[in-house]
Amino acid sequence: MDRRAHIIRFGNDGWHARFDEEFTTENVIRVADALGLLWGDAHPGATVFVGYDTRHDARALARETAGVLAGYGLDVRLSIGVSPTPAVGWACSHDASAIGGVVLTASERSCEYGGILVRMGDGGPASHDLLDQVEQLVPNVPTEVRGSYVETDFVGSYLADLALLVDGCAIAAARPRVVVDPMHGSGTDRLAEVLKGLGCVVTQIHGERSEDFGGIHPEPADPWADDCEQAVVSTGAELGVLLDGDGDRAALVDETGRILSPHELAPLMLGCLVEGHGKMGRVVTTLSCSASIVRQAERLGCEHVSVPVGFTRIYREMLEGDVLLGVEEYGGLSIPVHLRERDGLFVCLLVVELIARTRKPLSVLVGEMRSKIGRMCYTRRDVRMDSAATQAFRMILPGLNPESVAGRIPVEVSHADGLRLQFDDDSWVLMRPSRTDSVVRVYAEAPTEEERDALLEATCAIVRGGV
Repeated sequence: MDRRAHIIRFGNDGWHARFDEEFTTENVIRVADALGLLWGDAHPGATVFVGYDTRHDARALARETAGVLAGYGLDVRLSIGVSPTPAVGWACSHDASAIGGVVLTASERSCEYGGILVRMGDGGPASHDLLDQVEQLVPNVPTEVRGSYVETDFVGSYLADLALLVDGCAIAAARPRVVVDPMHGSGTDRLAEVLKGLGCVVTQIHGERSEDFGGIHPEPADPWADDCEQAVVSTGAELGVLLDGDGDRAALVDETGRILSPHELAPLMLGCLVEGHGKMGRVVTTLSCSASIVRQAERLGCEHVSVPVGFTRIYREMLEGDVLLGVEEYGGLSIPVHLRERDGLFVCLLVVELIARTRKPLSVLVGEMRSKIGRMCYTRRDVRMDSAATQAFRMILPGLNPESVAGRIPVEVSHADGLRLQFDDDSWVLMRPSRTDSVVRVYAEAPTEEERDALLEATCAIVRGGV
């Protein structure tokens, strides 16, 4: 088959492929062609924002995308510089004429990958229905038609708005020392610029332009966070903040050089919103999220809603209203009063504000939170099997109801997304076959590592024995 006729398939977080395989200029143009046809026919003259990250040829590919979209009569606004994904979503949500946005990014994936994300007019993720239509419209041959587009600085407006959402006086008075690690991604200089403007003493690392991300993966987690952890200690900073490759996810490093897990960050953020900003509303999490956020929601009087894995499910809850915080397993946090999408830069600013306002070290704040909601130990393991075995397990899963796991009897069973078993002390396990890979993801959480590991081993044995 001709490479240009490669079948494009969007996943939950966009279309991604390797540069040495399917992610070619021709295939990017084909996707842009399909989006232009869909949006141009339904909303002639509507505005589309186009952004890009720091990857190989990202700007050149963004210009091709903008030209193709403009060829369908759309009013295309291309970012004049590298743009975090949340900035594109923000621009869409603040322009009544916007039908959507396109970002050339592969987020936290390694430098070998390119990708395309699609955003809706409100800045939220594209629906599965829309992406299905795009897939059907992708032509076999890339179009040669191009139109005129405008290059604009919508990122600057986004950053200015972020600065207004936090207590600038408290931050300026405290002048916290912050290490910023954009991991060579699209948050480079952007977050540091806002923090400096608010009065922080900022040290930025991994801010050089590097198409191979300096040999790291732009994912805010160990081991890729090692340099940030060391920089916090060596500079005597109160806080380290990391952004993934496109800025939609963040991680925190406390003053001792310890990176917080996503399952500590989410309840900390909820406390910041409720106790620090006086906000209230529902908390929406995926089934694979920690019980810690559920406990924090209960403690603060917030209703909790659990949905199957996938941010689009959280987004649908946001559309119904009254959502204060949306939480993903990997640390993606959405605060819909700001944007119905994940925004790592906003999360970082809120935590800097929290430290400045309370004048307490991050480790102390986490310790105080843990004393109120208790300690939970979380882990995940991927059980890899061949495709036939994975499919066989997927088929038997709806009828699988073990009476006990590691000697413990479930008090609640859910087949909403795989099989989730809840126990009486908030411990739980989840067995969930991947939709795209030959693997079953197994999650376990319990108050101690010993209890967690016993549940994990027993659940993995169930998965292997089920086929």
